[in-house]
Amino acid sequence: MQILWFIPTSRDGRYLGTEVGGRDATPDYLQQIAQAVDNLGYVGALLPTGPFCEDAWITAASLIPVTKRMKFLVAIRPGISSPGVAARMAATFDRMSHGRLLVNVVTGGDPAHLAGDGLHLSHDDRYNLTEEFLAVWRGIVSGETVDFQGKYLDIKGGKLLFPPIQKPYPPLWFGGSSAAAKRVAAKHIDTYLTWGEPPAQVAQKIAEVRQLAAEQGRTVRFGIRLHVIVRETVSAAWDAANELIKYVDDEAIAKAQQAYATSDSEGQKRMVQLHNGKRDALEISPNLWAGIGLVRGGAGTALVGDPDTVAARMLEYQKLGIDTFVFSGYPHLEEAYRTAELLFPRLPLQHDTTTLTAPIVTPFSEFASQERLTQQIKEVATTSAS
Repeated sequence: MQILWFIPTSRDGRYLGTEVGGRDATPDYLQQIAQAVDNLGYVGALLPTGPFCEDAWITAASLIPVTKRMKFLVAIRPGISSPGVAARMAATFDRMSHGRLLVNVVTGGDPAHLAGDGLHLSHDDRYNLTEEFLAVWRGIVSGETVDFQGKYLDIKGGKLLFPPIQKPYPPLWFGGSSAAAKRVAAKHIDTYLTWGEPPAQVAQKIAEVRQLAAEQGRTVRFGIRLHVIVRETVSAAWDAANELIKYVDDEAIAKAQQAYATSDSEGQKRMVQLHNGKRDALEISPNLWAGIGLVRGGAGTALVGDPDTVAARMLEYQKLGIDTFVFSGYPHLEEAYRTAELLFPRLPLQHDTTTLTAPIVTPFSEFASQERLTQQIKEVATTSAS
């Protein structure tokens, strides 16, 4: 089991639906969170993407020199960036971070937001574009010279000079609940992410993606994106959950739900269906609470309880096939510490301490080791002398 945290690049705070207790996403504050992630045993952290966030790539790059171990789960956006540019960004980041990049493929779910970035495709067309994008991206980052003619992309001689450290490319992560999304995941993705739905719904998704991947001759890993509210006692955890939304009123809920209604994301629809904008039945499965989704888009559920209870729920998901948990909590700095201190000792955690180094790239050879480079220099010198 591995656990990632979350870098809140829009804003953070102690409560939802209010400015009370709010914190700006300043460089210093985000650095504090990243260093907590780096030191507490998390594998890495997810950085969000979209018009309401600081740019994920620039933010993550700014955190490379102040961290040593943590990995950065950063989004590429098919249709918004080209596969060649996205390949160079990923390879450069992987080299500069010594192999600490994880790539989050985000097709997007709100047509209005996508239109603001110049993308005007229907839901399924966006996933068809994503499939073409990933075919090209994987080829380029793997070291191939790519010629590709598709419905959406026309690539001639796509190539990467400076390769990533991780081979064949930094791992691809992806979330999507529609049939079109699952098809893309089965064909291209290394880790399939689901939002925090009840175990029976998660099990069904896993079974579907596994079957589709098997038809492609592939296997896929699985992760889940959740919030977490863990306290020393169960009652204290539920008090904290209710405290988090104490400023959320009916007007705020109505506005949020109206905004989510414009999304054509199947995952967002499933999140809304867990609570339907109502406060009266927010515990939708034992210790799985949908209160965050009343006013927050995307991941809207949290595991709530004492350490033993939350760990038990996580192990239930693990038995279904989930091996990665992407957590967050408000505020993210304090909750990163609290989660690690209370929960980690009860979990079978995987800690990756491997440090990777970049291959040397020279005019003599695009992909040369130090030993090979030395030999080439000697050969050139001998030839010149003769």
